[in-house]
Amino acid sequence: MPRYDAPIRDMKFIFHDVLALQNYSNLDGFADATPDIVDQILETSGKFASEVLFPLNKVGDKQGCKRAEDASVKTPDGFPDAYKQFVENGWPLLSKTPEMGGQGLPHTLSIAVSEMMSAANMAFAMYPGLTSGAYEALMAGGSDEQRQTYGPKMATGEWAGTMNLTEPQCGTDLGLIKTKAVPQGDGSYKLSGQKIWISGGEQDLTENIVHLVLARIEGAPEGIKGISLFVVPKYFVNEDGSLGERNKVSCGGLEEKMGIHGNATCVMNYDEATGWLVGDEHKGMRTMFIMMNEARLGVGMQGLAQAEVAYQNAADFARERLQSRALSGPKAPEKPADPIIVHPDVRRMLMDTRAFIEGARMFSYWTALHGDLLHKSPDEKVREKAGDYMALMTPVVKAFLTDRGLKACNDALQLHGGTGFTTEQGVEQYVRDVRIALIYEGTNGIQALDLVGRKLAANGGRAVFTFFAELDDFIAENEGDEELKPFIQALSTAKGELQEATSWLMQNGMSDFNNAGAASMDYLELFGLTALGFMWAKMAKTAIEKRGSDPFYDDKLVTGRYYISRILPETSAHLAKLKTGAEPLMALDADRF
Repeated sequence: MPRYDAPIRDMKFIFHDVLALQNYSNLDGFADATPDIVDQILETSGKFASEVLFPLNKVGDKQGCKRAEDASVKTPDGFPDAYKQFVENGWPLLSKTPEMGGQGLPHTLSIAVSEMMSAANMAFAMYPGLTSGAYEALMAGGSDEQRQTYGPKMATGEWAGTMNLTEPQCGTDLGLIKTKAVPQGDGSYKLSGQKIWISGGEQDLTENIVHLVLARIEGAPEGIKGISLFVVPKYFVNEDGSLGERNKVSCGGLEEKMGIHGNATCVMNYDEATGWLVGDEHKGMRTMFIMMNEARLGVGMQGLAQAEVAYQNAADFARERLQSRALSGPKAPEKPADPIIVHPDVRRMLMDTRAFIEGARMFSYWTALHGDLLHKSPDEKVREKAGDYMALMTPVVKAFLTDRGLKACNDALQLHGGTGFTTEQGVEQYVRDVRIALIYEGTNGIQALDLVGRKLAANGGRAVFTFFAELDDFIAENEGDEELKPFIQALSTAKGELQEATSWLMQNGMSDFNNAGAASMDYLELFGLTALGFMWAKMAKTAIEKRGSDPFYDDKLVTGRYYISRILPETSAHLAKLKTGAEPLMALDADRF
């Protein structure tokens, strides 16, 4: 039977030993995030994930969601009760502001909780994940009245939130949106149109759903500059906070999907539904990007989370499955065959995944910490750097972690052999579930274009040059450490290749935009590999300092050495491909494909 055990020991290592959250106790929220409180939260949420959510993962996959004739949607058996426990235990309030009833703890900590929930049950975790993003968008762009009307119940998770962007004729190109909004003279608007692929658009988990909807006000400019954002509740909210009449928004159907069956992916019909403008007219994308950026970081975490649960089950199978003998001679002569973990290629798949997971977890939490610093640090320069890093790293976290997360799940299935292709072991579900992460919230190709087309050039390249400087400083500070030397040398090589790739893009991308487009995915992969190389160097430095009787630190160094020797050298191939430019990609005429 498949299992999921929350990787709490590794999380504690990152929070306490590497990131040292306790050193930020002068900042709002961090003072309460003492090591003992952090440990308690990790252990309790890990238990909830493994004991409550994980058993429902297969249930959700098998049952899916059901739409009734009245357009209501039933989620899989056990989901409503689990969601009730999730709310009653206060998990949504972990990092919400005290003004909204939250605990005000660092968002970095809530990322770890989200990782465990997503690993245990990705489809379930999407419901509160989207609510959190919608909440943040309303807190940032909504009026005081909107924040007070919807914020408290969304903060607790009693009400859900969604983001409504995509329409049948437009996905990535949101400038093609047709949903229209007609002003009513009383400050409200009537919205009419259809949205598709709306996760959690209708469900039986919460008493109300607060939809954030992109639409075009009558007479607005064409294209992306004419789009506005509206808040459209499923049920109107009375002045005393109680729920009133049903709004004219409904689920027109459920999508039949490859995976995440336990999440209701809806076609949403707006039939002169009443909504209210969020922020300024024609500036909807500005506020929606707040939600999209949070969602993109969450999606990257989904790639990591599915890789973790796939790895745990693949490692179990490799230790138990008997097949053939070791190339160097029998390792279990008393048995009819050796466990397949003796075979180098099986270990390659396991070590590839383990080295990715541990580096990616550090990268995710390190990035999230900069998000906390952006909002909480009193130092203007610290906030500037944090903001630059959040913008620069978001497409990397989203795309690199989901690409590699899919590879990890595929390797886990491959390791299981024919058993993996059946539903018996459950590993094939991880492949199906994680596959969407490479597509939604902006496909990975779009993330790569965003990185090379917008993020590198922003503020004269300030973010990427700051990152290079941080790498240089770390290398200089530690190049005399003999035990850390292999990590420093590997990081120095990767950093040099990333810097060379950046210079190539700056020289060739502007003269021919196809050069930038052709190089974008290789550049993102190069960036992700280097970023994880930096994370592994930081973790190795800490592990060397902490090493003693605890074998955890020795294992960490073994895994880190694997990353720098077997995975990080991929940077050279990506640099070579990147520098070929657009010509090899564009040479074949379209009608010859």
